[in-house]
Order: sequence, then C-alpha cells, then structure tokens
Amino acid sequence: MERVRAYAGLISALAAGSLLLALPPAAQGKTGAPAPLSVAWPTASKAALPATLPDKTPYEPTLFLDANTSVGTAPTPDNKSLRLLIRTKTEKVLRTLPSTANPSFQSVTVAGGTLGWFERTDKGGLQLWTADLKTGAVRQVTADTGLARFYRSDNDLVIADGRFRWVASGPRDTTEVRSVALAGGPVEVRPEPGSWRFTGWPWLVDGATSTTGATTLRNVVTGQDVKVKTTRKAATDCSPTWCQVVSLDEDGFSRIELMRPDGSARVDVAGDTANTEIVDVAPLGKFEIFVRIDANSELTGNAELLMYEIATHRTVQVSPDAGQIAYRNGVLSWSTGNLETFVRHSLDLRTIH
Repeated sequence: MERVRAYAGLISALAAGSLLLALPPAAQGKTGAPAPLSVAWPTASKAALPATLPDKTPYEPTLFLDANTSVGTAPTPDNKSLRLLIRTKTEKVLRTLPSTANPSFQSVTVAGGTLGWFERTDKGGLQLWTADLKTGAVRQVTADTGLARFYRSDNDLVIADGRFRWVASGPRDTTEVRSVALAGGPVEVRPEPGSWRFTGWPWLVDGATSTTGATTLRNVVTGQDVKVKTTRKAATDCSPTWCQVVSLDEDGFSRIELMRPDGSARVDVAGDTANTEIVDVAPLGKFEIFVRIDANSELTGNAELLMYEIATHRTVQVSPDAGQIAYRNGVLSWSTGNLETFVRHSLDLRTIH
C-alpha cells in the first residue's frame, strides 16, 4: 500500500487510509498508451526470480549487481538467524546475525569489487562493514557511524575516492558529512549547517526536512553552491543534473515535471494520478521513474510502473501491476503478484540504449 499512502500524502484529501479518488477520464481509459517494456527496450537486461531461496526461506533483495545477481537478506531455515548473502544461480552467505539481536542490514552499496553496508543489532549498535567480492573476505570498517541518516536512496552510503561516505545528524541543526577509508581507520567528520543528503558524489542537496524541498546543491570537494530554481506550491528535489518538481494542477491532480537545476529544459513527465516512487531523481540522468494509481490500487497495493525516457520524451510501461518497487546501483526492481505469491523482477537501466 506504499504507493497509495504516498499519493495520499500529496493530495492530502484522502480519509483514514481509503483511496477516495475520483479518477479523471485520462486515468480511466487513456489513448496513446505507453509502449510496453519488451517493445521499447527489447535488448535491455532483465530477469525474474522466485521470492524464496531453494531452502524455502523468503528472500529480500536490497541491491542488484546486475539483473541476475543480487545482494539481500533471508532468515535461516530455523529462523534463528538473519543472513546477508549474494544470490546468483547459487547463494553465498556473507554475514549471519542472531535473530535475538534484532539485526538489520541497511544501505548496501558497491563500487568495483568492494561491497559495503551498515548493520545494526541491539548490543552492537550501528556498524559499517565491507566485503571483497573477489575473495569473499568480510570485515568491520568502523563503529563510529554517528547518527547516520537513511533516506532509502542509492546515495545513503557512497564509495568514492577510496572512502565510504555518508551523512549523519549533527548538533544544533547541522549535518555531519562523514567518511572513512575502505581499509578502516579514523572517521573524518565535516559539519555543514542545515539538513543535507548525498545526491551523487560529490554533491549534497538540501531540503530533506522542508515541505518545498531543495533550494541548493553543494559540491563538498570544491565548495561550489548551485542555487535551484524553485517553484511556488511545489516540492522540488534534485540530482546534480536534473530536478524533479511535483505539484497539483488546477483540478487537484498530481503533476510531475523535470528541469535543470537552473530551471531550464523544463518538461512535463506525467499527471493525473501519477506519483513519484523512488527517492533518487532521474536515475543515470536518463530516466524518471513513477507510478500511476488506479481504482484497483487500494485493493492490491500495486500500481502501474512507468519510466519516462528524457532523451526521447517517451513513456514506457515497465509493469501494469507492480509492488515493492526499488532502485539501486542502476537496477530497477519490483514484484508482481500478491503478498502470498509473488515474483521479483529486475531491469538493468545501464543496458538500455
């Protein structure tokens, strides 16, 4: 039901969990339907995988290395531990934590042959760990993580210039830009006044706690600030190259636009019952990912998953009925089916040409 709740937050006219939408005619039977994925991008790398492992335990992918290879979590068959593992045609366990410690694995990231992630337990708190994808060696990098912030973004944990990088809450309304060498060692902390998050190295974007969103992009290497062209009565979020502007039209339906941070190259992406679905704006600088809510969404919790291709100005239907939508490391993933029986799908956006 996540897409329904997100749309409700935008419209702010829904009552007590019910999708009280009067769908516009365009949402009920629109002509000129988006091109199906198989027609638009027939050579793109994609895959489908069962929701369970061969040992019958439920598998939750958190990062795809490619369309067929993922990193995710699954309990052990006896449910006494939680595993972090790499799944291809076989499974390779990286870490196992006891279920009694209430474990979690967060913000898995990858660069080259280095995998990184945060893990949390009741006794150990939050720690940063890494694995060498070639040798399989796993080790702790640091427990000095600060009050790390998580936005469900591909940039919550970044590997760049030989260091792990993330942001944390600092004192007196500041953001701590933290980093540590891949090999470990002391954590460097750089305070930035205000609320910031990474939006693609080496850029930060502000507005994470503001209802109107981003106003500034900041390069943490050069110190350069880029002011964002804001729009009244709209929520703006930015990557270094594109900004997403979400507002309501005269009829009270959503409107999604893209523009350059300076306000140029502004283009309509979608309207009616469309809603943004992922945190990251314009993945790879090429696409905008969104969903379209219909009358069946309240019953299924799923929605039509679509992608807008910036270069061609065309919209492609990825799935007519998608749930559990996520994006990380250039790969879009989603599920089809219901909570009892479903299949996971992946699409490597890096293979779309």
